[in-house]
Amino acid sequence: MSSDRDRQNPVAAAPVDRYARARNRMVETLIDRGIRDEKVLDVMRRIPRHEFVPEPFTDKAYGDHALAIGSEQTISQPYMVALMTSLCELTPESRVLEIGSGSGYQTAVAAALARYVYGIERIADLAREAMNRLRKLKITNATIKCFDGTIGWSEHAPYDAIIVAAGGPVVPEPLVKQLGVGGRLVVPVGTEKSQTLIRVTRTERGTVEEDFGGCIFVKLIGRYGFEK
Repeated sequence: MSSDRDRQNPVAAAPVDRYARARNRMVETLIDRGIRDEKVLDVMRRIPRHEFVPEPFTDKAYGDHALAIGSEQTISQPYMVALMTSLCELTPESRVLEIGSGSGYQTAVAAALARYVYGIERIADLAREAMNRLRKLKITNATIKCFDGTIGWSEHAPYDAIIVAAGGPVVPEPLVKQLGVGGRLVVPVGTEKSQTLIRVTRTERGTVEEDFGGCIFVKLIGRYGFEK
């Protein structure tokens, strides 16, 4: 039962979000860098990115840079998360496949915009920890399994969008095949040290590729990626 004091001053009874200002600054930076998708900006203004970052880097969670999350993997910089999500053009009916779930932040962002997100993470510890974070935040429309992401997850195909958060030498063909007509695959393609962000859209006649500039991601390892 709330006290008379709490009823008179409900703001005082609410928990303090010490990261709210940092999230707002992060979103302002995204806008300055050209992100215009209001739905994506709103979601990233709300999701607690610091919950997806290891303890030593919590206070750096809202800077526009990647951060280490263990096992030689990273959480992508906010700008890249926003850009890739925007390029997917998600709707409340979208079924999304995410490759390289990492700490689960991109999963959470996509889940806030889509019907369901199927995530794949090849490192078991990261997959398990990411699922625990999603449960803690009561995100129920996403699941993450440990598997070779370059093969995809055909059981739930076709997908309206596929997000690949690691760079491979080519666009994995199984992922293209798991797109529905009109579906969009956003993937970094290139060498181990430098890639180009590509969007592949599947049409009734084939596919259309678009180039969205240079980027740097960890390696996409698997049957249709780098060997190791």
